[in-house]
Amino acid sequence: MRTRGDIECWLTDMDGVLVHENTPIAGASELLAQWRSEGTPFLVLTNNSIFTPRDLSARLRASGLEVPESSIWTSALATADFLRSQMPGGSAFVIGEAGLTTALHEAGFIMTETTPDYVVVGETRNYSFEAITKAIRFIRGGARFIATNPDATGPSTEGVLPATGAIAALITKATGKEPYIVGKPNPMMFRSALNRIGAHSENTGMIGDRMDTDIVAGIEAGLHTVLVMTGISDQREIERYPFRPDEILGSVAELVRDEPLETELADGEDGLEAGL
Repeated sequence: MRTRGDIECWLTDMDGVLVHENTPIAGASELLAQWRSEGTPFLVLTNNSIFTPRDLSARLRASGLEVPESSIWTSALATADFLRSQMPGGSAFVIGEAGLTTALHEAGFIMTETTPDYVVVGETRNYSFEAITKAIRFIRGGARFIATNPDATGPSTEGVLPATGAIAALITKATGKEPYIVGKPNPMMFRSALNRIGAHSENTGMIGDRMDTDIVAGIEAGLHTVLVMTGISDQREIERYPFRPDEILGSVAELVRDEPLETELADGEDGLEAGL
């Protein structure tokens, strides 16, 4: 049976795992420092497609967490990676912001409003009825329908906001076409993340705070799954699902070892297993 001691690479969700409303969660800084000092390959994942990795790296730095942009994997990057594999040099009509348009440009896609190959819907702060109407017409005309993530709502200081999933549902209702969703809980996003860092599912762990995205996608991708209780999940939420994570922890602080790996081995203990 695979244990945490077998894990050599990590994927981790961001909000609810490392930060909460721009405040770092206890143990997050120490865990990131541990991974960096030991050369552990890792990626921070987010379904949010608004921001570029550079934006997110700056946001995390302002919260006191050091994560280079090369260690951030968004649903926008995963979507661009998927579309490049499907139709290199294709074209797209995009509803979204810089995180998505930049990723698609860098993947070699052309943004167009003339017979696009794809309609790609991502997160945005200002959904345009005109843009949604164009998307509907393009899809009815034969464009393939892609969404970066399924989240129906997002947070704001005033309350929830309609998000990608809600807008995609509106377009589906008008076209009769369901989107292909690349972000979590599609394990496609995890597989593209694994490829990004040259990792394998057998020795990679996934840390998340949501059973319905992080954990189920981690299980389906064959990863060692760790649920932390610093986000939206509580015991009642866990009991709702027929699957279970490999580990349930209070926070990522429980993944931080008291001693460096070399010290544990020098003392004759069994490496990472000593931290279990």
